[in-house]
Amino acid sequence: MKIYHNPRCSKSRDSFNLLTEKGFNFETIEYLKTPLKKEELKDLLVKLNIPAKELIRKGEADFKVNFKGKELSEEQWVEAMIQYPKLIERPIVVKGDKAVVGRPIEKVIDLIGK
Repeated sequence: MKIYHNPRCSKSRDSFNLLTEKGFNFETIEYLKTPLKKEELKDLLVKLNIPAKELIRKGEADFKVNFKGKELSEEQWVEAMIQYPKLIERPIVVKGDKAVVGRPIEKVIDLIGK
Protein backbone atom coordinates (compact mmCIF):
# COMPACT_ATOMS: atom_id res chain seq x y z
CA MET A 1 0.00 0.00 0.00
CA LYS A 2 1.15 3.55 -0.76
CA ILE A 3 0.01 7.06 0.00
CA TYR A 4 0.98 10.02 -2.15
CA HIS A 5 1.02 12.58 0.61
CA ASN A 6 1.39 16.27 1.28
CA PRO A 7 1.81 16.73 5.06
CA ARG A 8 0.67 20.37 4.79
CA CYS A 9 -2.77 19.25 3.56
CA SER A 10 -5.35 18.37 6.23
CA LYS A 11 -7.14 15.84 3.98
CA SER A 12 -3.83 14.16 3.24
CA ARG A 13 -2.98 14.05 6.95
CA ASP A 14 -6.41 12.54 7.68
CA SER A 15 -5.76 9.64 5.29
CA PHE A 16 -2.20 9.19 6.55
CA ASN A 17 -3.47 9.06 10.14
CA LEU A 18 -6.24 6.62 9.25
CA LEU A 19 -3.78 4.19 7.67
CA THR A 20 -1.46 4.56 10.66
CA GLU A 21 -4.24 4.06 13.23
CA LYS A 22 -5.49 0.96 11.40
CA GLY A 23 -1.98 -0.52 11.57
CA PHE A 24 -1.36 -0.77 7.84
CA ASN A 25 2.16 -1.05 6.50
CA PHE A 26 2.40 1.52 3.75
CA GLU A 27 4.92 3.52 1.80
CA THR A 28 4.66 7.29 2.08
CA ILE A 29 5.58 9.31 -0.97
CA GLU A 30 5.78 13.05 -0.38
CA TYR A 31 5.30 13.85 -4.03
CA LEU A 32 6.26 17.52 -3.66
CA LYS A 33 9.70 16.45 -2.35
CA THR A 34 10.01 13.42 -4.64
CA PRO A 35 8.20 14.33 -7.86
CA LEU A 36 6.48 11.58 -9.78
CA LYS A 37 7.97 10.31 -13.00
CA LYS A 38 5.72 10.33 -16.05
CA GLU A 39 5.22 6.54 -16.11
CA GLU A 40 4.44 6.49 -12.39
CA LEU A 41 1.77 9.17 -12.86
CA LYS A 42 0.28 7.34 -15.85
CA ASP A 43 0.17 4.13 -13.81
CA LEU A 44 -1.63 6.00 -11.03
CA LEU A 45 -4.21 7.30 -13.49
CA VAL A 46 -4.90 3.73 -14.62
CA LYS A 47 -5.34 2.60 -11.01
CA LEU A 48 -7.58 5.60 -10.31
CA ASN A 49 -9.49 4.90 -13.53
CA ILE A 50 -9.79 8.60 -14.35
CA PRO A 51 -8.47 10.90 -17.07
CA ALA A 52 -5.57 13.16 -16.14
CA LYS A 53 -7.75 16.28 -16.17
CA GLU A 54 -9.79 14.88 -13.25
CA LEU A 55 -6.67 14.71 -11.07
CA ILE A 56 -5.99 18.44 -11.45
CA ARG A 57 -6.46 20.81 -8.50
CA LYS A 58 -8.19 23.68 -10.25
CA GLY A 59 -7.95 26.01 -7.24
CA GLU A 60 -4.15 26.05 -7.31
CA ALA A 61 -2.39 29.23 -8.42
CA ASP A 62 -0.32 27.22 -10.92
CA PHE A 63 -3.56 26.11 -12.59
CA LYS A 64 -5.11 29.56 -12.65
CA VAL A 65 -1.97 31.19 -14.06
CA ASN A 66 -0.96 28.54 -16.59
CA PHE A 67 -3.94 26.37 -17.54
CA LYS A 68 -7.31 27.93 -16.71
CA GLY A 69 -9.55 27.99 -19.78
CA LYS A 70 -7.20 25.82 -21.83
CA GLU A 71 -8.10 22.50 -23.40
CA LEU A 72 -5.16 20.13 -23.11
CA SER A 73 -4.68 16.57 -24.31
CA GLU A 74 -4.26 13.70 -21.86
CA GLU A 75 -0.50 13.78 -22.44
CA GLN A 76 -0.36 17.56 -21.92
CA TRP A 77 -2.21 17.27 -18.57
CA VAL A 78 0.25 14.58 -17.49
CA GLU A 79 3.14 16.85 -18.47
CA ALA A 80 1.51 19.73 -16.56
CA MET A 81 1.35 17.64 -13.37
CA ILE A 82 4.97 16.57 -13.81
CA GLN A 83 6.05 20.19 -14.24
CA TYR A 84 3.73 21.54 -11.50
CA PRO A 85 3.22 18.75 -8.92
CA LYS A 86 1.05 21.00 -6.73
CA LEU A 87 -1.62 20.48 -9.39
CA ILE A 88 -2.02 16.83 -8.35
CA GLU A 89 -5.09 16.16 -6.22
CA ARG A 90 -4.23 14.65 -2.86
CA PRO A 91 -3.96 12.34 -1.10
CA ILE A 92 -3.83 9.34 -3.38
CA VAL A 93 -3.96 5.96 -1.65
CA VAL A 94 -2.97 2.86 -3.62
CA LYS A 95 -3.82 -0.70 -2.66
CA GLY A 96 -2.80 -3.31 -5.21
CA ASP A 97 -4.15 -2.36 -8.62
CA LYS A 98 -6.68 0.14 -7.25
CA ALA A 99 -6.26 3.72 -6.09
CA VAL A 100 -8.47 6.51 -4.79
CA VAL A 101 -8.16 10.20 -4.13
CA GLY A 102 -8.89 10.47 -0.42
CA ARG A 103 -11.59 13.14 -0.72
CA PRO A 104 -13.76 12.35 1.09
CA ILE A 105 -11.95 10.00 3.45
CA GLU A 106 -14.73 7.45 3.01
CA LYS A 107 -13.13 6.59 -0.34
CA VAL A 108 -10.00 5.49 1.52
CA ILE A 109 -12.10 3.55 4.04
CA ASP A 110 -13.81 1.72 1.16
CA LEU A 111 -10.46 0.95 -0.51
CA ILE A 112 -8.75 -0.44 2.59
CA GLY A 113 -11.80 -2.48 3.50
CA LYS A 114 -11.50 -4.48 0.27
